[in-house]
Order: sequence, then C-alpha cells, then structure tokens
Amino acid sequence: MPSNMRNDPLPVFSFLVDLGMDGQAYFKGVAGLRYETEVIPVRAGGVNDTTYNLVGATKWTNLVFKQGFTKSSALIKWRQGWMSGKQENMNRIGGTITQLDTALNKQAQWTFVRGWPCKWDIAEFDASKSELAIETLEIAHDGLTYVALPDAKK
Repeated sequence: MPSNMRNDPLPVFSFLVDLGMDGQAYFKGVAGLRYETEVIPVRAGGVNDTTYNLVGATKWTNLVFKQGFTKSSALIKWRQGWMSGKQENMNRIGGTITQLDTALNKQAQWTFVRGWPCKWDIAEFDASKSELAIETLEIAHDGLTYVALPDAKK
C-alpha cells in the first residue's frame, strides 16, 4: 500500500486552539470534545418483549482548557467579565480546536459556538513542589461541529 494511502492515528500532543481573543493562548491540554444524544426508552402497550428507544436532545459537554497561568491571562479576565453581571462584559465566543499530524499539518477541526466561561480554577499552591501554576477554564457552549480537513499533502 502506498504511504500516502495510510490512515495513521493522529497524535494527541499536537493541536492548535483559537478562541478569537486578543493575543495567542497556548494550551497544555484540551478536553470535553464530546457530545451525547439522549435515549428515551418508550414501552408500547401490549408489547412486552421490547422497549423502543427514541432519539432525544443532544447534550454538549463543557470544553476544558488548561494552560500555565500568567498574570496577564486573558482567560481569567474573560471569566471576571462574566462575574461582573454587566451585559457589555458578558461576551460569548466561538472557537476552533485543530488537530495536527506529526508534520504539523492540519488534519481535523472542531468548532464550537456561543461559548461562555462557566468555571475557572488554578492548581493548588504547594511550596514543596516545583511545578507551574496551571489554570483551568471550562467553557459551556451551544454546539460542537467536527470538520475533516483535506489532506495537506495533495
């Protein structure tokens, strides 16, 4: 089989995130690329040997972004804007998460819409450890779409 016909699994360590904020943010990890459609079991009268499973609503899992904390973090500023309760500070955003191959070519992309920061935290401070302070931002959103990108080698 020619090498350009292979479908090797993509690495998890190579990705880009664009949250459309001022400046760039580099993330250590991204989680929550998941959605689920509810199953509604229905029993029909007189049918005792089965339950029919109907399609329910789709639920979107919150996206979780982790990065090293800096005092100029745009993520905490965005979250604090939502905490103010002032409509002009409560901006919803869309964004993209792009998975790269080992040659750093874009291979797949997920886009989310109308995201807002529902949770923020920072790792435990512990003087006995020599680690970076990692901040975590959770974003609730109104939908996630997967896009298979064309092969960059063609």
